[in-house]
Amino acid sequence: MSQDGTTEDAELPGDRDPAHKDDPFALFDAWMADAAKSEINDANAMALATVDADGMPNVRMVLLKEATPEGFVFYTNTESTKGQELAAQPKAALCFHWKSLRRQVRVRGPVEPVSAEEADAYFETRAYGSRIGAWASQQSRPLGTRFGLEKAVAKYTAKYPTGNVPRPPYWSGYRLIPVEIEFWRNRRFRLHDRFLFRRGGPDAPWMRERLYP
Repeated sequence: MSQDGTTEDAELPGDRDPAHKDDPFALFDAWMADAAKSEINDANAMALATVDADGMPNVRMVLLKEATPEGFVFYTNTESTKGQELAAQPKAALCFHWKSLRRQVRVRGPVEPVSAEEADAYFETRAYGSRIGAWASQQSRPLGTRFGLEKAVAKYTAKYPTGNVPRPPYWSGYRLIPVEIEFWRNRRFRLHDRFLFRRGGPDAPWMRERLYP
C-alpha cells in the first residue's frame, strides 16, 4: 500500500473494471463518482481554458453538467468573454483537480454548441433565481455598481413572477468533444502516474500511453 492509500501495482486509481483500460469515459465516470464522495464542494468544477483573438489564454472555473462519450457539457452566457472566444476559436481545454483524492484529469478538443432543445431542457432545471440571473447579468461586461445588477434582477423578477422563466436567446451550452484525455495520480517523490488517451478525431479509436511525470 502506498502513502496515498492506493496499491502500488494498480495502473490507474479507480481502474477496477478492465473496460476502463480502453474507455476513458468509463474511467472518468469512476473518478467522478469517487470525487463526489470526497470533495467538499462541487466535484464537477473544472477549469475551462480558451484563447482570445491574439492567442492570449483565458481560464476560469465552470461546472460540468454532463459527461458522455459525446463530450463534456457546460452552460454560460454566449455573449460572455468565453462565449465570444469560443465563437472565434471553437477549441478549448478542461482541467479537473480533486484535491481530496490527489487526482486530476485534463481534456482537450473542439467545441460545438449544444442544441436548443438541450439548452431549454437544462435551463428548466435551474433554480428560479438562477434563471432570473441569466436575464439580469450582462456577463463579462462593465458594471457600474452592484445596485445596477440588483435593479436588473428586480426588473426580471417583476416580468417573470410566476416561475415560468424562458431561456434567454444568448444563454446556452457547449460540448467539448475530446481528442485527448489525460489521467494523473499523485505518487510519492513526485513520481506521479500519467496516462494519456489520444485519438485523431471524434470518430477515431482511442490510443493509450503512459507518460513520464
